[in-house]
Amino acid sequence: MPDPNQSPLSNLRFDNTFTTELPADPVTALRRREVAGAAYSRVQPRRPKSPRLVAYSRETAALLGLDEAACTSAEFLAVFSGGALLPGMDPYAMCYGGHQFGHWARQLGDGRAINLGQVLGVDGARWTLQLKGAGPTPYSRNADGLAVLRSSVREFLCSEAMNHLGVPTTRALSLVTTGDEVVRDMFYDGNAENEPGAIVCRVARSFTRFGNFELPASRGDLALLRQLAEYTIRREFPQLDAPPQGELGPEWFARFFAEVARTTAELMSHWMRVGFVHGVMNTDNMSILGETIDYGPYGWLEGFDPGWTPNTTDAEGRRYAFGNQPAIAHWNLCRLGGALVPLIGDVAPIQSIADAFPAHYATLAADTMASKLGFRGHQGASDAALIDSLSVLLQRAETDMTLFFRGLADVDVNDTAPAAADASPATAPDALAPLHAAFYSPTELTDDLRGAWRAWLADYRARTLQDDSTPAERRARMDASNPRYVLRNYLAQVAIDAATQGDFAPVAELLDVLRRPYEDQPGRERFTERRPEWARHRAGCSMLSCSS
Repeated sequence: MPDPNQSPLSNLRFDNTFTTELPADPVTALRRREVAGAAYSRVQPRRPKSPRLVAYSRETAALLGLDEAACTSAEFLAVFSGGALLPGMDPYAMCYGGHQFGHWARQLGDGRAINLGQVLGVDGARWTLQLKGAGPTPYSRNADGLAVLRSSVREFLCSEAMNHLGVPTTRALSLVTTGDEVVRDMFYDGNAENEPGAIVCRVARSFTRFGNFELPASRGDLALLRQLAEYTIRREFPQLDAPPQGELGPEWFARFFAEVARTTAELMSHWMRVGFVHGVMNTDNMSILGETIDYGPYGWLEGFDPGWTPNTTDAEGRRYAFGNQPAIAHWNLCRLGGALVPLIGDVAPIQSIADAFPAHYATLAADTMASKLGFRGHQGASDAALIDSLSVLLQRAETDMTLFFRGLADVDVNDTAPAAADASPATAPDALAPLHAAFYSPTELTDDLRGAWRAWLADYRARTLQDDSTPAERRARMDASNPRYVLRNYLAQVAIDAATQGDFAPVAELLDVLRRPYEDQPGRERFTERRPEWARHRAGCSMLSCSS
């Protein structure tokens, strides 16, 4: 029997290498300030008024050795709402800078995130536990360090949804409401309101960002830059097998940068595969592990549009629009590379790695699109032309990306007659029938556009029949690459609306749906439907702001 006197969180074993091996801010007073010569500042979470557990992720809990009893205990709620600390915790906020919307923003840092410490998971891996929304830090600038329920629900759900989609990501352990009210101006238009406060416990192997290296490099603090880089290589990149002691030579920093470039390219291919738009790809929001980090005004493509951004702040310039994400990742990598040059003493290795990024990403993207279309592999120029023409067609009428690619698997590639390009629209069988659910407005499907689609489907069928795959193999390939369920903004908003009224069941149900995004789930078809008209322009369902 369990020991009634034992803490339900006794499995959490802390191993705080970040705070024991890197320099701390010598100032302990909680005031906003420039922090020099330090990787972090020690802080304390703010005690909440009346916390309540909204949801937890059993999968993330399992990584840490926590079961249901632990996650539903009073101690769990106290700790992960910021109201109590466990023995071994060493709370801190990280110091970093970053380029925001293409401009150097100087010191930024964890303004509303407090790292509780690093724990050893069940497999021996080191995980950082971080509370987002637990109060001010020296990096909060003029903000309060808090977060509201709407953004916290979105971060909690999306962190876990991305993991189940197979997209590298930080994770989320828990979501709690604090009982406090937080004042926010959602669209920065002078209409501030009180909103319920909340805290997400985020979990990651590392929360280090590109900006962690940019800040000391910008200040000429090469000692801190080297300390951070050597710590990161040894502790967070074990695959590089760096020597455990002694100063690392220039080649190690080039190897580190090459690994970051490789995983970042892979991340971009995943984002583009599932139609995810991050919305705020500043360098302080880019993980050195190639994981999705900082879920702010994100969104999934509904109507396929490479120029779409979910971020109101980006509405004019569309710097971080869906189709720009790979190029922005490359730009951000160049900023990281520039920060590492002083450690190498030569720009050439960095330049060579950065220059190789576009071609590497293009190869990944081609393979990704081949799998989305059900092909065994990408066949070069002919497939590129087929994919380019598809991209054009998807934009001629508002077409839901997720529904289109799932519907494409239902096209009978052995039935060539319906796709004849010169067939009469009045008499030809409906070649687009498997795709009807993807089109938002049937009136946009003119005879000319239907003819273009039939011509494309004829080319697609011909290419598929060259592939020497059985129908079952083709469908399996497509269904493994194209999700049935994604976290559409309107689905998140429905859950947020309920949670705001104290009903947390929709959050739990949506989390459960998103656990199996590639499988058909009978009875849950409503979660696959395209965005309803009522959500087209509603706040939280279309574009969002950076407001938390």
